[in-house]
Amino acid sequence: MRTADRDGPLADCPESALVPPGDGPRCPVDITLAALGGRWTPLVIREFLRRGQATYSELSAALPTLSDKVLSERLTQLTSAGVISRHRTPGWPPRVRYVLTGQGRALESVVRSMWEWGAAWRDDLS
Repeated sequence: MRTADRDGPLADCPESALVPPGDGPRCPVDITLAALGGRWTPLVIREFLRRGQATYSELSAALPTLSDKVLSERLTQLTSAGVISRHRTPGWPPRVRYVLTGQGRALESVVRSMWEWGAAWRDDLS
């Protein structure tokens, strides 16, 4: 490992940051993984990055193999993480729109890097 990596942005987290006492993750990598955790989460975020906002139905149509249960769980997770916000419009029927937050938009470079890494290795997996 290069010295710059040991002291720079990828420096090791203190041991106390890796195993928090229940307050949630403190290591930057762990914080990111908590926001992106769970199967389908990066793909749900990708849809928000493409659209900026979406309804449940739009997301369900864009990710047809994703079950309703898992989509609901991911939307709750992403809302709790501050990646998206939930906006309910009064009326009948009530309408709910999910909007990507500034914190969510900041994940674009992460998702783009995941895309590029996956695209580079996709052919090797075949």
